[in-house]
Amino acid sequence: MDRLKTDQVFQSYGRCCRSELFFVEFYANFMSSSDTIRRRFANTDMEAQRHLLRNGIMQLILHARGMSDRKLRALGESHNRDHYNIDPQWYSLWLDALMRTVRTHDPEYTPQLEKDWREVIGPGIELIRGAY
Repeated sequence: MDRLKTDQVFQSYGRCCRSELFFVEFYANFMSSSDTIRRRFANTDMEAQRHLLRNGIMQLILHARGMSDRKLRALGESHNRDHYNIDPQWYSLWLDALMRTVRTHDPEYTPQLEKDWREVIGPGIELIRGAY
């Protein structure tokens, strides 16, 4: 993976994390993408979920930077058909919601940066999706 791209995404994520609203707005964006997804979160402890999201995005970035895929494989296992049963199609909605949220929370957002985000975390998302 291109180190410059992973560095730019890592820095972008750092800018986004300056406010907890980033994670709140991500879930608003994600849940607005589908009634089914919104229902899946109906009885979820959203504070805990936002913490898991913060870590999950970091794991995607760290994987792109060369870290072991062990945690992403475990995430894929927990989200597969035998556990949380996360429909593989939802990952595209998840990524689109993430990019909408990055666009509004990173003051240095550019269309190229969004392409870099998608390229950098895409392989990790595919690893998780592939565990279904």
